[in-house]
Amino acid sequence: MTVRHFSVRFDVVHKSGLNKGHCLERATTAPAIRRNNRHWNNVLDKAISSSAPTDKRASYHHGDLRAHLIETVRHLVEEKGIDGFSISEASRLAGVSSAAPYKHFADKMEIVRAVVLEGMRRLGTQMDEAANAAPPKPLARLNAIGAAYIHFAEAEQGVFRLMFGLTESHGKNPDIAAAGEETFGIVIREVTAAMPEGADPEEIRRRAFMLWTFVHGHAFLKIDGKLDTDHLPLPKGDLLAEATRRVMV
Repeated sequence: MTVRHFSVRFDVVHKSGLNKGHCLERATTAPAIRRNNRHWNNVLDKAISSSAPTDKRASYHHGDLRAHLIETVRHLVEEKGIDGFSISEASRLAGVSSAAPYKHFADKMEIVRAVVLEGMRRLGTQMDEAANAAPPKPLARLNAIGAAYIHFAEAEQGVFRLMFGLTESHGKNPDIAAAGEETFGIVIREVTAAMPEGADPEEIRRRAFMLWTFVHGHAFLKIDGKLDTDHLPLPKGDLLAEATRRVMV
């Protein structure tokens, strides 16, 4: 908003009491004064604009601060592990006060559980997308979701370890337990599609569990550096396909 405290009007000259010479003098100097006033008005406008708050924290609304904190902690988990950072550090990196996280989370472990929950959801999404992008053959879809699982473990090693390394049971957190079942449900779905119609549900679940344990173990061996890919009996892709074939056929 332009402030015109310093504007002066010279377009109306009250002639009474002024002689002709005085009026000519005022008329001559008026344009220069107007230009000078316009200059200072512009300076004042810029000063007012630049004084607006630039605090980074003002850009976060209550609706997205929680998600921003979760993402910040996710990066810290990848960089330092669960024990390598504090709430204060997460707050500083997120650009908020050290008290701000407690508006959304009771303590550090609650933020960590939120990171785990979001990780499980991302894993499920990636598995689903991989299945849908695979050739329309049951075994090919199973191979694709297994490869997506391993890829997630390699790309987000800190979060992946956290998902399966919390000392507390996931069963104590209904949201995490539900996300885990939903992710495993993708495997169940694809195994069901690959088996004859009317197959025993227990047999479907047994085979899905066998496939999951193979892929899960492979993923942990890989990120722990215990899997020498140069000495595998088969290339990784072929190994996954062979395991799927043996379980399903």
